[in-house]
This record gives sequence, C-alpha cells and structure tokens, in this order.
Amino acid sequence: MGAYLPPSPAFIVAFLFAIACLSVFPEVAFATSKHASVTRHYKFDIKLKNVTRLCHTKAIVTVNGKFPGPRIVAREGDRVIVKVVNHVSNNISIHWHGVRQLQSGWADGPSYTTQCPIQTGQSYVYNFTIVGQRGTLFWHAHITWLRSTVYGPLIILPKHNASYPFAKPHKEVPIIFGEWWNADPEAVLQQALQTGAGPNVSDAYTFNGLPGPLYNCSQKDTFRLKVKPGKTYLLRLINAALNDELFFTIANHTFTIVETDAIYIKPIKTNILLLTPGQTTNILLKTKPQAPNATFFILAKPYFTGMGTFDNTTVAGILEYENPSNSSSTNSNNLPTFKPFLPPLNASITTSFVMNFTRKFRSLANAQFPANVPQTVQKKFFFTIGLGTSRCPKNQTCQGPTNSSKFAASINNFSFALPTTALLQAYFFGKSNGVYTTDFPSFPLHQFNYTGTPPNNTLVSNGTKAVVLPFNTSVEVVLQDTSILGAESHPLHLHGFNFFVVGQGFGNYDSNKDPAKYNLVDPVERNTVGVPAGGWVAIRFLADNPGVWLMHCHFDVHLSWGLRMAWVVQDGKLPNQKLPPPPSDLPKC
Repeated sequence: MGAYLPPSPAFIVAFLFAIACLSVFPEVAFATSKHASVTRHYKFDIKLKNVTRLCHTKAIVTVNGKFPGPRIVAREGDRVIVKVVNHVSNNISIHWHGVRQLQSGWADGPSYTTQCPIQTGQSYVYNFTIVGQRGTLFWHAHITWLRSTVYGPLIILPKHNASYPFAKPHKEVPIIFGEWWNADPEAVLQQALQTGAGPNVSDAYTFNGLPGPLYNCSQKDTFRLKVKPGKTYLLRLINAALNDELFFTIANHTFTIVETDAIYIKPIKTNILLLTPGQTTNILLKTKPQAPNATFFILAKPYFTGMGTFDNTTVAGILEYENPSNSSSTNSNNLPTFKPFLPPLNASITTSFVMNFTRKFRSLANAQFPANVPQTVQKKFFFTIGLGTSRCPKNQTCQGPTNSSKFAASINNFSFALPTTALLQAYFFGKSNGVYTTDFPSFPLHQFNYTGTPPNNTLVSNGTKAVVLPFNTSVEVVLQDTSILGAESHPLHLHGFNFFVVGQGFGNYDSNKDPAKYNLVDPVERNTVGVPAGGWVAIRFLADNPGVWLMHCHFDVHLSWGLRMAWVVQDGKLPNQKLPPPPSDLPKC
C-alpha cells in the first residue's frame, strides 16, 4: 500500500475555487450522476435599482438588481433552494406560481397565508422539490403590488431521459408580459385603498421589461426576437401583468400552442392567443422558409370587460429574420414592418371570441400524460365572484361607486381580510382562534339573478374565513361571475393544486342541465382560469396536498379589494400525506 500523499497545490486551488463558486454564482447544481435529480441553489437579494422607462427614472424593487428578475431553471424532480435576503424597506415574500409544493406548503410564499413576510434585513430559504411537473411557470412577489417589478421565469425542463411530446425546437425564448407605472405602484395602491376609488392605470405594457416603439421615448427599449428561416422556436409566454388580460399575436405568422400552465395540451394552431395574469403558455413558432425582406410586429394589448378605466395601450416587440446572404448590408430598421390584426375592443365580440378560444384547450390525456379527472366529487361548492362596496369611514368622503362607499371585491359576498399572522402557522400549531374561522359559505347566503339586474344592496361582508377539506377529498367548484358593478372576467388562481376545467358557459350556472355537458375525458388542467364575463366555469381537483392554500383573483386590484379565500387541507394518515413542521428560519410577523 502506498504512503499517504498530501493534496497537491493544484487540488487545493480547485477545491477552494469550488467552495467560492457556491457563494459567488447564483445557481449551483449538484448531481451524483448525469441522470440523477439535482439540488439547485439560488440567491435572491431584494434591492432597489434605478430603472428608466418612457423617459421616467425611478428606484424599483428588484431581485439582484435585475428587471425582470433572474431566470430559475430546473428539471422535473429537482430540488430548488432559494435564499431570499431583504435589503429594502418593504416587507417581501416570493411565490413560486404554479409549483405544486407537495408537502412543502411553508415555501409557497403568499404573505400572511403560508408565511409572515420577510422583513428588512431578514432572510428566508425557500426549499421545494418539483414533482411531476415540466414546462413554463414563473415566480413573483406576493405582497401588496410589489410583483409589478419583482418577477421572473421559472422554467422546468423534462427529466434527462424524457423528451417533449413535439419535435425539439431550434431555440427556446421566454417572453414575460409586464405592466409599468411611471408612478410608484405602492403609492397607487395606497391612494386607491384610502379613497375607495379604482386605482390609476399603468402607463405601459412590456415584453421582458421593454415597452417598445409604440410608446413615447421607447424605441431603444424594444424586445427583439431574432430568428433564422425554416426553424422552429419554442416561445415561453408568461403574463406577469398586474391587472390586465392580454391578447398576443405576431404579424403574418401562425403558431401552435402546446402547453399551458406547465401542462402539455393537444396542439392548437392559431395566430392569436389570450393570457390572463397568472397564466403561462408555450407556443411553437415555425419561421418562414426564406428570410423575407421585412420585420414583423409582436403585439400584446388588453382584453377588458369591466366598467372602469384601463390601460388601453399596446406593447410591441419586433421579429427579425437573420439573412446570412446580406446580413452586413441590410439594416432591419430600414425594412418595412408588418402589423398584425388584434380583436376590436367591442366587449361582446371579444368575449364570445375568448369563450370559443378557451373551449379549444384539451389535455393530452394519454398513457404518458394522463388526465386524472375526478369522475365523482365528494364536496361541491358554488362561489360567486365579483365586485361590491364597503362603507366609507365616518367623516370621510370616498370616491367609490358613490361618495359614501368604497370599491370592494368578494367570493360569496365575503371580502377576505388578511390576518396579521400567517394562516398556516395558526393552523399547524392549533392557534386559529382570533386568526381565522372555518365557516366560509359553500354557497351564496343570498341568492339572486347573478348575471341579471344586480341587487340594490351591494355591500360585502368582511372576514378571514376558510373551508376545511379532509385529505384526498374530491372537490368541484363552480365559479360564477356577477353583474354587480359590471360583469367582468376574473382570472382565478389556486395555490397548491392544478385543477381540471370541466365546464364553462354564459349566464347563470344551471345545476340541473350544465353538468351533463361537462368534459370529464380530456379537460384542460390549469392553475389559473378566466371566469367568463357574465358567465361561469366549473373546476375539479383532488385535495391531496396538506396545508393552507389561497384561491384568489389574479388581478391585483381585485386581490387588494378582498377577492380571495383559503382552503385548509388536513393531513392524511400516512407519513407522506402530512405537512412537516416549519423550517427554523420561517419569518416572524
């Protein structure tokens, strides 16, 4: 046996370099073998950064000084560990939108639901494993309106030995839709809550943080998609806008939708799509066989169904073809730019277009990617979704629907009041007394013609109410829009679960006739669904994830007005059906 040899200087240098990498590089993955799942480490420093858009410079809250924030990339089965350190005066928390968080509810992120926010100078480590998911999701701040600048892509690649259910694309490009205010969005929110009025609308929409040439002073801030002819590109689209559903289209091009909310779907060929806030989708764009002597606008503009004001502007990016034969001589700025058609703003035309569009979505529902739709349900719920009013404080004039009222929003006429401690902690430690009650109504307490003439009394009730579900309960929820203060589309997001969209329609839901039309074979599986303006949608899910899970409108204006509720899913009997205790660094309120 040879004598012991001390490590060489080269080995020591390499070892110290590897240790240094852990602290310097934002993401490090470890694997025992090429095909094993790995642990991916990220560090999010929440810091202010001066950013200029539309000739307005302001300090915005960012992650690592980036706007939009950094890309998180993992494979199905990987563990993701993100240390978030708060260097700003705002409280913060981060939500990993669409991640199932099986047995990791402490990492879900909504402030005062699964955690207290991370206070100034504090940190928290989010630790979760991605189980049975692959595709495009995103992460964003989940407190007040900070997600207007604190957001970024969360890309889940298939396992090493798995492939896409479509041909491998030439290149993958994330395009994240955002919303920009020249003012501070936190001040916009505070003013609206104080006066009871609708908030001031945004000044621009953005692609990857860039508003584009249709806005004042923004020619230089334009997203450009450079493509080669005859290739297929996978575009990962994310709607991170605060308050607006957005149509998306590319001039003179069609594309194929292949995934939505990180679930593969039966391919849909189209030249226009709609994304609500909180929704993600992957599209395949096949470029033209020869490079045309033109560029093409990529546009997004709002789909708006409400009665208030909205940001009726259009974000533009530019699709440019690389032309190797004369690339040096052709300046794309000199080429003609084609503009696409977008639906008119006539609400009735666009609303029927949107219903026809959303009805096309179907799960793959095959052996490899089954659609495990609950065929029978143990608990049924009927939730009205919409606006309402709350009373103006004494000796104050308000600017709501009347000068004596403020705007509010509710589910089953209950406007959810955020507690001052986290619901999940209160539940886990058996201290729910005074924090929340479990008497959220399964049906509206006062029935009316939901999409007809609204009732005279539009006042909402306030409370912090939840629904308790035993582990593995199969659940059906009918979400019914109301015409109170105007019928409106509402993107409803459920934390901790995907659900199947088994039915939808216009008017009032009919419990005698509508279930017969449900699709229980291959309905689309999502985490966020648009409740049709003046209509209803029926969803089903299995409550197989113990914890406390928020369900809310993904319009932040409606979320701030109280359009949210919570599901408390109890533990099952087996160890892998129970929520583990919280991590030791869980933030305190």
